[in-house]
Amino acid sequence: MSKRWIHRALSAIASAFLLAGAASLAWAQSSDEVTPEVQQLYAQAKAAQQRGDSAAAIEKYRAMIKLAPHLAAAYNNLGMLYFNQNDYPHAAEVLKRGLELHQDMPTAAAMLGMSYFQLGEDDKAEPLLRNALKANPNDDRIEMMLVRILVNVRKLDEAATMLNAHLKRNPKDQEAWYILGKTYLQLSEESLQKINEIDPNSVVAHEITGEIDESMHNYDVALVEYKKAIDLAPHEPGTHMHMANGYWLIGKWESAQEEFKAELANDPNNCTARWKLANSMLEANDSSEDALAQLNQAVERCPNLMQARVDRARALVRMGKQSDALPDLLLAEKDSPTEPSIHFLLGAVYRAQGKTAEAQQEMRTYGQLQKDASAAVAGQANDASRIKNDAH
Repeated sequence: MSKRWIHRALSAIASAFLLAGAASLAWAQSSDEVTPEVQQLYAQAKAAQQRGDSAAAIEKYRAMIKLAPHLAAAYNNLGMLYFNQNDYPHAAEVLKRGLELHQDMPTAAAMLGMSYFQLGEDDKAEPLLRNALKANPNDDRIEMMLVRILVNVRKLDEAATMLNAHLKRNPKDQEAWYILGKTYLQLSEESLQKINEIDPNSVVAHEITGEIDESMHNYDVALVEYKKAIDLAPHEPGTHMHMANGYWLIGKWESAQEEFKAELANDPNNCTARWKLANSMLEANDSSEDALAQLNQAVERCPNLMQARVDRARALVRMGKQSDALPDLLLAEKDSPTEPSIHFLLGAVYRAQGKTAEAQQEMRTYGQLQKDASAAVAGQANDASRIKNDAH
């Protein structure tokens, strides 16, 4: 959770509490301490608050407490003022004293919890915020602070559950999505650590290490880890798939084909392996007929695998069977209308069919999509360069 979000939320909560606090000094709780002088100080404090003079209001409340040290509501209002000024140490001290005098002050309890949160005292903040949220389950801001504490104290499962419930109500809350992602990442890290504790030389451990290296584009290191997994379990489905995909990502088509074939020997129903085997054949300019045979099997078993349909269309176009390619391309276009290669192939099909206008339109679409993609990449590069220059 960013500091910006925290301060924004605290400011909103404090403002709400201060508005609610106008009546919180309930004189029904009066005692012998509530003298005319104390009432006058209260009126002066409220007047100072209304004109935005927090320092004067604080001074008046402090004077009230000296005269009426058992008036819990005065501690509540003083605590609100400290809280609103981000003076969390004083806010915590005052609010704690007020709650010791009178426990039934929900706003004071909530602010005390948030003050502890800001002071890094999660163990003290957690029960207070839990109670505050229980009293007001619809307060999203308190809920998100409690989530942050749960993440800090490594109660990650509970944090994830709470975040998912929050996001069902607030699907556009970017901060919540960000924290959920971080929470899942930490859960993943804990799981990986547990795997390595059990057996760092297991197939799973090597595959996961390889995937992490692959995600960071350390392909050579990833391939080493995948090879270790294959050596441990050469006939287990999935081991050759990791190695094959590593080769596929770096364009080593012949090596990729060898590993995809090994994977299919272990798992003949793997549609993705069959598609990528055919794709590697096409990229290496191998036999289009052989690639088509693999793609037919992939599409037959997994008809919604659109990448296989696009590659099947590509193989058919290469073989001069443009009309046979059209049904796959139309399905793929409906599924992924912004994929440039689909429009390029549609242009080739329409051109072969003598549909000049349609072919030209598809090529214009292809050119525009390619231009948009290039502009997006260039924009990211310019932003990165600007940030780098600003850093210097």
